[in-house]
Amino acid sequence: LRSCSPGRARRTNASRRACLVARFGDIYAQERLDAETLLRTYISDIEMVQRIIYIAAVEAFHAAKMAYRQFKIRVRETLSLGHSGPESLEDTVLDYIVRHEDLYDVQASVNEVIRSMNINPKISIPPEIDFIVISTLIRELCCVAFSMQTLVPPLEVAFGTDGELFSETKYHRSFDSDFTAALVAYHVWPALMENDVVIVKGEAVTKR
Repeated sequence: LRSCSPGRARRTNASRRACLVARFGDIYAQERLDAETLLRTYISDIEMVQRIIYIAAVEAFHAAKMAYRQFKIRVRETLSLGHSGPESLEDTVLDYIVRHEDLYDVQASVNEVIRSMNINPKISIPPEIDFIVISTLIRELCCVAFSMQTLVPPLEVAFGTDGELFSETKYHRSFDSDFTAALVAYHVWPALMENDVVIVKGEAVTKR
């Protein structure tokens, strides 16, 4: 194991949080649109394209969270053998993970996301292509989601369901929405949450 810096994770929590929230916004503004443009060359249905991207985002957070839990268990088991303080074992584990996020096997998470998308009944893609075409977006989301798990408290995306009541506090309406409709037809981008409080709004389409 490489050496770790005691207390570093908690000391840098606020600055890391600010950077990660900004990065999440950048992915929405850039990589999401790049993926949308790419998918539109294969799929004419914009709703299907946006559903694919939304599900990729939600699945990326799920895969990264699972990977983080497993990584944390392995680090805790290893560090507990020689831990003597003065920091708590939990702080020492968190410091180690923050310093060595490069050890996260992001490709395994990307593969897991694509596997999940392949069996999702709500989305489909022409047989001649593969969800791997948006792997850049998925990879970026997995990386930011993994890093968000190292924050105290961690950040998470809200999971939305078709037909749910539209929430002004959780989502912006897409420009092509029916602004008088009360229900969400489908989601474009997930909201970012901290302790069940929305810190970055997502995007949804409302229709009657």
